Amino acid sequence: MRVDERIRIGSSTKAFTATVVLQLVAEGQLVLDAAIERYLPGRIRGNGYDGRRITVRDLLRHTSGLPDHVDALDWDRVDRWRYRHFAPAELIAMALAQPPPTASWHYSTTNYVLAGLIVEQVTGHDISMEITRRIIGPLGLRDTYWPGDSVRIRGDHPRGYALVGAERRRDVTEFSMSYGGAGGALVSTLADQNRFFAALLGGRLLDPVRLAEMTHTVPTDPDRLWPDARYGLGIISTPLVDCGGALYWGHGGTTPGFRTLGGVTAGGRRAQLVVNDEPASYESWQALSTTLHTALCEAR
Repeated sequence: MRVDERIRIGSSTKAFTATVVLQLVAEGQLVLDAAIERYLPGRIRGNGYDGRRITVRDLLRHTSGLPDHVDALDWDRVDRWRYRHFAPAELIAMALAQPPPTASWHYSTTNYVLAGLIVEQVTGHDISMEITRRIIGPLGLRDTYWPGDSVRIRGDHPRGYALVGAERRRDVTEFSMSYGGAGGALVSTLADQNRFFAALLGGRLLDPVRLAEMTHTVPTDPDRLWPDARYGLGIISTPLVDCGGALYWGHGGTTPGFRTLGGVTAGGRRAQLVVNDEPASYESWQALSTTLHTALCEAR
């Protein structure tokens, strides 16, 4: 693979969506600790779920208590749905049909589908338009875009592979990312991701108050993220092993065929990695993580 090729960045999209939400908070259009019922009346009701008890902040930091619709998808039979469009209402219904998570922190892409709908409600524009207008355009991220219902990646890109059921690895490059929506749809490059996270942590996209809100973290479930990670509002802090207690800030993303990981340190050191397959074992994930830590740790 070439480093300038376009890739699917999956859940790193959450950092873009959270940034837009916090910009709207700064503009007085949103209240971070308001119940989501205020913006999406009646949307979250039933089966023990109640939008009157969930705040916008809860969505962004995964403390809403909502399940993840991604868990309800049939990953052993992706060909049955990989080319179809999923509307946000359908994804939310899939999540609400599941039993509630047992842990107080539960990673759920459904949270960000809802955050995207809140952005649409208060701005009158789709989240894709707001991300493009507020982040992609101003930062000059020329290789980052919202794919919509297109199953293909525009321009030069590697092929992506995944294990499908008990079969051998298959080419799954073509995929409708509507199932990820505001929590996972974006296409980008490693260079654009580096530029975005540097700008975000450098204060170019959020004022100091909102950036402090974003980087205020809570403990996570290592089974749904990775060891020692803490989650803020659409961003993750991770200690750099053997690097004097330093942290890096960023996000990772997994889509069929692509796994990305990367971020930026307080000193401005940046790195982004991608593999065009999904790590299938703890050892393969550890190799990816160690590579990133080595790149980010100035002492190594």
